Amino acid sequence: MMGSMTHDVPVTQARAELADLINRVVYGGEQVVLTRHGKPLVALVSAADLQRLRQLDEQAEEQVVSTVSTVETRPSATGERRRFGIAAEHRGPGTGDRRR
Repeated sequence: MMGSMTHDVPVTQARAELADLINRVVYGGEQVVLTRHGKPLVALVSAADLQRLRQLDEQAEEQVVSTVSTVETRPSATGERRRFGIAAEHRGPGTGDRRR
């Protein structure tokens, strides 16, 4: 949930308040970031939010794969055809026979 409040909680404090923090994330829709020495370390995410994140990741990967195959496969296939076409022209039928 993007509009929800984010709370930074030190890991040492989170140990004592874990049940409360879990409730705040799951039922209150809050975002809780656990910190160590004032730096963000991990975030508590509800299982529903994790599922949504995984689905977004899968969709993003599918888009990247389809984009990469669209962008890279066609030009290289065209390049292959050009190379073989040129090679076939040079080796065209009768070329070797004339030299003999």
